[in-house]
Amino acid sequence: MTTQPTARERLLDAADDLAFTRGVAATPVDEILRRANVAPATLYAHFGNKEGLIVSALLRRLARWDEVWQQEIDEATTPERKLLAVLPAIKRFRQGASAARWCAFLGVTAESPDPGQGLREALSGDTHLLTGRLRELSVPVVGAGDADRLAGQLVLIFTGVLGMILRGTDTEAAVDMGRRTAEAVIAAVAGGQSG
Repeated sequence: MTTQPTARERLLDAADDLAFTRGVAATPVDEILRRANVAPATLYAHFGNKEGLIVSALLRRLARWDEVWQQEIDEATTPERKLLAVLPAIKRFRQGASAARWCAFLGVTAESPDPGQGLREALSGDTHLLTGRLRELSVPVVGAGDADRLAGQLVLIFTGVLGMILRGTDTEAAVDMGRRTAEAVIAAVAGGQSG
């Protein structure tokens, strides 16, 4: 027997499907409510307001991303492949996630020049996960002294891959370009050639 999604889950799914594809500002609450088939009181009871819903949807998305990325890391067989796992994780995540045009976190950040505390914390959670894990995975490859620099460069490549996907480049092609670029950067930092 299949269980039906709860009203809370339907609201999160609707926010994920609509707001992270069209944009938060361009998605009225009424449309989210219609998609979730719930009354306004249900949204307010669970999340307080639209921003609370968006925060919860982002946190759920971050947990899913974290899980997918960790699976790619666990399947990788060398320190270099573990470090590069962030790129194939994009493909895997996009196969299972909603049809967001690109990174929901980057999209919401671009739309929110002055986010409330909850939204600011959710957005920074994505940044901390990305930079922290890449730094941690960089240490076995280039040593602690170059880990911050390499992690920063890989964040730039990761963000560029997401931007290419937004511009219409096929996910597979964007990830492949990103992987080749990341391999060159890793080799350069490991060889002491990067500046």
